[in-house]
Amino acid sequence: MLAMSKHRWFAAVMASLFSLPAAAQSAAETPADLDAYVAKVREQFHVPGVAIAVVKDGKVVLEKGYGERNLVDRKAVDEHTMFCIASNTKSFTATAIEMLADEGKLKLDDRVTDHLPWFRMADGYATQDMRVRDLLAHRSGLGPHGGDLLFVPESNYSSREVAERLAKLPSASGFRDGFAYENIMFAIATLVVEQASGQSYAQFVREHMFAPMNMHESRINADDLKPGDDVVTAYIPRDEDGQLSAVAPIAWKNAAGAAGIYSTAHDMAKWVQVQLASGQLPQGGRLFSAQAQQRMWSMVTPIDIDAPAVPQLAAAAPNFFGYAEGWFLSDYRGQRTVWHPGGFPGTVSLVTLVPSMHLGIVVLTNQESEDAFNAITLHILDSFLHAPPTDWIAAYADAAKLKAAKAGDVAPWLHPPEHVKLTLPLAKYAGRYNDDWYGDVVIERKGTGLRLRFTKTPRLVGSLIPWNHDTFLVHWDDRQLHADAFIDFTADAHTGVHEAHMRRASPRVAPAYDYQDLRLKPVAANDR
Repeated sequence: MLAMSKHRWFAAVMASLFSLPAAAQSAAETPADLDAYVAKVREQFHVPGVAIAVVKDGKVVLEKGYGERNLVDRKAVDEHTMFCIASNTKSFTATAIEMLADEGKLKLDDRVTDHLPWFRMADGYATQDMRVRDLLAHRSGLGPHGGDLLFVPESNYSSREVAERLAKLPSASGFRDGFAYENIMFAIATLVVEQASGQSYAQFVREHMFAPMNMHESRINADDLKPGDDVVTAYIPRDEDGQLSAVAPIAWKNAAGAAGIYSTAHDMAKWVQVQLASGQLPQGGRLFSAQAQQRMWSMVTPIDIDAPAVPQLAAAAPNFFGYAEGWFLSDYRGQRTVWHPGGFPGTVSLVTLVPSMHLGIVVLTNQESEDAFNAITLHILDSFLHAPPTDWIAAYADAAKLKAAKAGDVAPWLHPPEHVKLTLPLAKYAGRYNDDWYGDVVIERKGTGLRLRFTKTPRLVGSLIPWNHDTFLVHWDDRQLHADAFIDFTADAHTGVHEAHMRRASPRVAPAYDYQDLRLKPVAANDR
């Protein structure tokens, strides 16, 4: 998924493992105050439920749930409660690719067209030289979250159709020029897994990954959830009053390898154990080779390091930062860390590995607060590192306040302009519009207003509110989406609408709604 932002900073303090006492190097010490600390995190960041797993030296030293899985029956979260791990699915997809490489069914340096001959991008060089490794490293040349509207929220496009539409999706930079987080390349990687293995992605993951690791509490997607599954309800804060609203489960059927796996703290502890053991399974045998592990944890795409949002987070600023194959890499208090966040509407997760300490931490939540999983993870890391105490809750709370202040009015529809002078009569903005990579968007006159509908995305239906000259606010009917947009028409009184562009209406709208790449052209009646 939805991707997390680059606010998840690890400290760059010049204290190394070798400067710690020998006892500190091997101690399996979770914080003594963890229960109280998690309670404070939940209260501060309004998170109903949290599940945590900690692995140290090959053993699970903590599996525990906190709070409530939903706000209706108030049932407790425990280590067997399922959460959507969202973009943490990417590390599973990268591992699947490396497993197939171990079997000789592909090479990471294979061209994508070796496996998907029909694969095309708008950039001819990228089409020709895109390697399997490139799919896993966010350096395709697309803009951040390029193409996400093909599956965010769920669309009617098949996985193959999503992939084929890449040919019309404009690049934002040169191929391999730099980092831009994306999901669509992991959708392509999903198809490579299927082509090389001869199985569906879901079948491959269940048979060759979940089963050997005994991850019986994990599901491939929301539509894979079974009756009786102990699964949380996801929640988002309402823009109007900050109260929590439930979010319906989301399934990315056409981009399974990018996000969507559901799992538990209990199962994710098993995943972390195998990762820290370089692929060795507890019962004997291997899931993947040590060489595969080394490749997955070797930096492919460097990432620029931003200044911390507030001074209190300076201790969590890294010396290096980059992306490998399905994993982020950085450092924390002198230790190399391998990690990945995940985020779907209403749920975020974080998996953090410290290979030199044989330490792994999993934090799962059912409210989309990165601040919550960051504060918990760093508190646990500090305990194992015997680091000076830092009030991470206060630090991230201050960062959240600053972010909210910069965001300004996150609910603009509450105060629409009273009088807006349009270039054209309202009915003249209605019609069918086409974007080369997304497809058709329809605007219809309904009563005294206009309604907009994305033809391949059933949930993207809403009303147009006149805003400023030829700009309208798109107010979606489905308020769970947090996806409102502005649509800007280029029009004149004589020839009508020439084209329309869209953009996110608020900083709260997730980057996955990549409206900015749309170029909507009116479709003449005789061309429909």
